[in-house]
Amino acid sequence: MLARLEQSAALLAADDMKRARHVLMVLPKVASLDALSGVPSVDTLAAVLSRRSKKVAELAQSPLATELAPGTLVSWVMVDPSRSVFERQTALRKGLQLLLAEKPEDITIGVFGPAAARRRAAELAVYTSWVNGAPLPERKKKPASALRTIKLRGHASKNAFAEHRAAAEGNLLARELTVLPPNELTPGSYRRRVRELARQKGWRHEEYDVGRLGKLGAGAFVAVARGSADADAAIVHLSYRHPRAQKSFALVGKGICFDTGGHNLKPARSMLGMHKDMNGSAVALGILTAAAAIKLPVRLDCWMAIARNDIGPRAYLQSEVVTALNGTTIEIVHTDAEGRMVLADTLTLAARAKPDLIVDFATLTGSMHVAVGERYSGVFATSDALARAALSAADASGERVCVFPQDADYDEELESAIADVKQCTMEGAADHILATRFLKRFVGERPWLHMDLSAAKCKGGLGAVATDINGFGVAWGVEFLKAMLGR
Repeated sequence: MLARLEQSAALLAADDMKRARHVLMVLPKVASLDALSGVPSVDTLAAVLSRRSKKVAELAQSPLATELAPGTLVSWVMVDPSRSVFERQTALRKGLQLLLAEKPEDITIGVFGPAAARRRAAELAVYTSWVNGAPLPERKKKPASALRTIKLRGHASKNAFAEHRAAAEGNLLARELTVLPPNELTPGSYRRRVRELARQKGWRHEEYDVGRLGKLGAGAFVAVARGSADADAAIVHLSYRHPRAQKSFALVGKGICFDTGGHNLKPARSMLGMHKDMNGSAVALGILTAAAAIKLPVRLDCWMAIARNDIGPRAYLQSEVVTALNGTTIEIVHTDAEGRMVLADTLTLAARAKPDLIVDFATLTGSMHVAVGERYSGVFATSDALARAALSAADASGERVCVFPQDADYDEELESAIADVKQCTMEGAADHILATRFLKRFVGERPWLHMDLSAAKCKGGLGAVATDINGFGVAWGVEFLKAMLGR
């Protein structure tokens, strides 16, 4: 549950500071403190900056905290409009962390400067407060407390920041699902949770269980799913329809609830945390949740490939040849390349509905981590226009992406002597590109964008989000859909 928002256009005053216990002071870009006349307690800030031999402009990168005589903790941060959204989010997140470390029930945010600057700062500050104010699931005797109220002073929004709230709710949903332990989020329990969510939201809901997929000929998905003792894997399809929708988009997400690597068993260090390999499906679900909440005028289908990659007597083997839903035969090279297998048949189903665009999300390859680390995610697009739109959405959302090539001559690495295509290679070079070339066989001629979520986890947080698991892709997805709709 996100914190309740109270807002007022009146600037934060000295009396407000006396009543508050935790205050985030969001300052405009200034060269000296003389430009901040009228900001309460600025003399305290001046004294601390002087003691630390710091300039006020440094607050744009390194917020600092001061305590006032009544016991109020104040965090001071500067929002520099010349910096990227990511950099501004990062500064605000660091400033908030100085307050949230004390686990307050309420925080007061004061924004200052010209009206336009206050509006932009308020939007970022409220969003950052929402995504960090709700604790993620944990199983401790004394669970963390949630932020209950955000008191905003200096700007008031008629729609109460509805789009920012929707994006925060979608982000939180994705992170909540991703951190659940594998004994709690099994394919079966995941399906039940999604089914209940669809009922609450009024979305159309359909499931393709293993039996149905087997009859349809979805051999790529079934090959991965058959290693599990419980036949609870499925492709789940959710649909949101706006009455004035003129475009249709499909969101596809990898939902591997635990990845052992199969017969090519992962070592312990690599297997730890593999309950988070379903993050792509959670991101797709989070985007759907946010888009529906703000009533985007679109037809939106969400396809979630939910399964586990287990090891067992029936688990698929290297050198098998399986037939995917679209008739493509696949030579299995490595059982730990299961993500592209479950996505292959899921993309085929999504493409059959002929959407205007398919976007898929997956924690897919280690080579993308090697390429960009944890601070960017990689994207591949079927056109330059889509690639540019992806970059623009990254700039607007603060969730940064890097565009990679997918030229056709990479297909030479996937040529098989006995099947239409190899699942992967054993060498591992450029596997993020080879995985994309593999998946492209299953989208037909549909416009398509693939996101390899290397930034799904970043130690210490990323951008607006303070937790390692950061929900990367939800805010980006909302901005991307808005751009595709010309909003």
